[in-house]
Amino acid sequence: QVQLVESGGGLVQVGDSLRLSCAASGRTFSSYAVGWFRQAPGKEREFVAAIRRSGGTTYNANSVKGRFTISRDNAKNTVYLQMNSLKPEDTAVYRCAAQLDYGFSPTSGYDYWGQGTQVTVSS
Repeated sequence: QVQLVESGGGLVQVGDSLRLSCAASGRTFSSYAVGWFRQAPGKEREFVAAIRRSGGTTYNANSVKGRFTISRDNAKNTVYLQMNSLKPEDTAVYRCAAQLDYGFSPTSGYDYWGQGTQVTVSS
């Protein structure tokens, strides 16, 4: 079992930045690909970004390209989501998820999920 804990959410204004963290347990974190998803009340879960185990390959949803950056530090068992130029439509609960990086698909196949952290962008 892999445990994931998100942190870094909060209340910000339009145009501000936040960095979310996804801290993972265990010693095999480097074997996992990690994705970020978000969900607003009444809406379906939406894929945001993903990163392969090496950190050399990333994926981003069209809605966040040019604004969000996913990265990882395997030595710290942590994946980050740097969010810049935040918009009200970015308001959601953000969750990270992990899967073993074999036959990887950035938007599906995740086995482990964090509890989520709230991001609220006000105008």
